[in-house]
Amino acid sequence: MNTPELGLPMPVPAEGLPARVRIHEVGARDGLQNEKATVPTAVKAEFIRRLAGTGLTTIEATSFVHPKWVPQLADAEDLYPQISDLPVELPVLVPNERGLDRALALGARRVAVFASATESFAKANLNRTVDESLAMFEPVVSRAKGEGDDVRVRGYLSMCFGDPWEGPVPVPQVVRVCRALLDLGCDELSLGDTIGVATPGQVTALLAALTGAGVPVSALGVHFHDTYGQALANTLAALQQGVSTVDASAGGLGGCPFAKSATGNLATEDLVWMLRGLGIDTGVDLGRLVATSVWMAAHLGRPSPSRTVRALSHQES
Repeated sequence: MNTPELGLPMPVPAEGLPARVRIHEVGARDGLQNEKATVPTAVKAEFIRRLAGTGLTTIEATSFVHPKWVPQLADAEDLYPQISDLPVELPVLVPNERGLDRALALGARRVAVFASATESFAKANLNRTVDESLAMFEPVVSRAKGEGDDVRVRGYLSMCFGDPWEGPVPVPQVVRVCRALLDLGCDELSLGDTIGVATPGQVTALLAALTGAGVPVSALGVHFHDTYGQALANTLAALQQGVSTVDASAGGLGGCPFAKSATGNLATEDLVWMLRGLGIDTGVDLGRLVATSVWMAAHLGRPSPSRTVRALSHQES
């Protein structure tokens, strides 16, 4: 029996929250890049097609990085043409101008760069300082924006709340890099809790500082990992500050190959369950989403860590 068909969770709207949330689905990229085994291209394509069938409108597809760094996504050129006909946004990660060239050659119109709020992670992930990485992204963003008004660039900012080498990250440090990414021309920023150490008060403080620095809340998304079980609480704190874009990963897949303490992303199903209970529209069919994550879990050979997937798939079995 599928619990949502019984009217559960019961929607009880809360004041001050957005009426609709856009879920930026990252399972096919951020989720699968952390798998030990390489997932076949055909399975990835089917995964993305099934995700599109759930009502998700933004599905991050892959990353045009050097295969040596992320071998799980080495098939980007083969994968993207198999899904490019889908009527959804298909952002791709482009770490440099070479990656941008590869993405544009296949017709990608949504690209993302991946920056760091801390020097330690910038060195580990990009082998550059924070400022050197921003300088590397400048031509990437400007060239992408020069391709036309329909091209949008997302700036990921990792380690916004804590760093495994540096500990707590000062809010002004995060604000500085956010402002720099916007000044480069990024249309949207995703604030990443890469190792999952944030708590709601910290989220509220950072968002207040960003808006105080002139960063529009409409340009902000949040990307929480659930290492300490705080992802949903942190998401609610962000919603209370006006954020209406939330990153999540179907089935809770993923982590970060360059930060070993990073565990799974916020599960899309868990997010949809909470948002449904708050009366917030997502456009996502939860039953189809659960079925998709169960299907992918079978291909990966292990159960989904998502509490909602486990609850609903158990009830349906």
